Amino acid sequence: MASLYSTCCVLFLALAIVALHVSPAVSTSRRVFVDWHEPEQGFRVMLKHVDSGKNLTKWEQIQRGITRGQHRLQMLNAMVLATAASSGGVKAPVVAGDGEFLMYLSIGTPPKSYSAIMDTGSDLIWVQCKPCSQCYQQSTPIFDPKKSSTFTKMSCNSHLCKAMPQATCGDGCEYRYSYGDYSSTQGVMATETLTFGKVLVPKIGFGCGEDNEGEGFTQGAGLVGLGRGPLSLVSQLKEPKFSYCLTPFDDTQKSTLLMGSLARVNRTFGAVKTTPLIRNPLQPSFYYLSLNGISVGKTRLPIKKSSFALRDDGTGGLIIDSGTTITYLEEHAFRAVRKGFIKQMNLPLDTSGVTGLDLCFTLPSGTTKVKVPKLVFHFEGADLDLPAENYMISDSESGLICLMMGSSNDLSIFGNIQQQNTMVLHDLKQQTVSFVQTQCHKL
Repeated sequence: MASLYSTCCVLFLALAIVALHVSPAVSTSRRVFVDWHEPEQGFRVMLKHVDSGKNLTKWEQIQRGITRGQHRLQMLNAMVLATAASSGGVKAPVVAGDGEFLMYLSIGTPPKSYSAIMDTGSDLIWVQCKPCSQCYQQSTPIFDPKKSSTFTKMSCNSHLCKAMPQATCGDGCEYRYSYGDYSSTQGVMATETLTFGKVLVPKIGFGCGEDNEGEGFTQGAGLVGLGRGPLSLVSQLKEPKFSYCLTPFDDTQKSTLLMGSLARVNRTFGAVKTTPLIRNPLQPSFYYLSLNGISVGKTRLPIKKSSFALRDDGTGGLIIDSGTTITYLEEHAFRAVRKGFIKQMNLPLDTSGVTGLDLCFTLPSGTTKVKVPKLVFHFEGADLDLPAENYMISDSESGLICLMMGSSNDLSIFGNIQQQNTMVLHDLKQQTVSFVQTQCHKL
């Protein structure tokens, strides 16, 4: 049994990635140009919660995060099912995030600062560009490629142009990139220098979007894809790996994203648990993991392994996703988890539905401390024993304690709440994901 203090168990909903700010006025002598053909190259980006400073109550924050997560889950499930139903192996559109994370970076020479949605579920890097035929409103001026000395249109023969799902050869490599919620961006592919803090990374392929449509984009000036495909930022780096460490929601310390050779797990914090990545040819951007089962307390739940299996038609399976707030499990598996917690919590069920979570209990009057069953995810080669604050949330004011998980009708998602205070390393070269429980604020 793990102890849970209601005063400290708060929900980590979403983060904004805040890089060390680089003003366009900073001289290039203070910045570091990175040659990604050399070993030991990388950079660090600090992370900040996207809802910080909005004066929201804890339950308001919960509802915002769950709303975003459910929208993302619906898009993912719709896309997967569309792929399975399509004939001739036609791939469905990729899915953009709803802005759970924002990455602050600079583009061009001289560098211009922008924020862009970070998405581990898609690949393309793009920003809104002049001249805009259709652009949404953003807080910073739209990028003008004519004012950058390092902007170069991409050749139609480029391997990145050929990797685009939809590209034509006109004024260079012209692209259209569609997302699962009917959002899209189109424009011209180019290469440009991107700046992260004081680190400059030259010749990164990106989309200069002149026609961009979609409600989910409005939090940033574009999107940075960190998926597994060749167009993503992580794939374009010569060290194709990244790691992040997310501090708890109520922690005033910043979280961390590490790219390139800096992305590694620190064994001094604890045991490293490594599990293989699974590839889904019909959804190649997603990070699929093999989940063999789940334990609640000392009980291995009677969940069929097929509940989390990736099927031949591309449906099913489980992905790890930093852009989804809570974990969603295939409905039969979730029912088993729900039943396990009901049996072991020994508290009255709450049926009010005020939190938006699927399983809540009523706390005894005046209670500030309760015990909850252990929760273990049995990944292939890695048994992940989660801290109580990574799956339960309690609130003395409402008198409720809830399980931060939900049900899905097909795809399962391991969300960012369950990844708190854990260094999570994605290694595209080794095709693995590694976990080590870490005090993220100490990095």
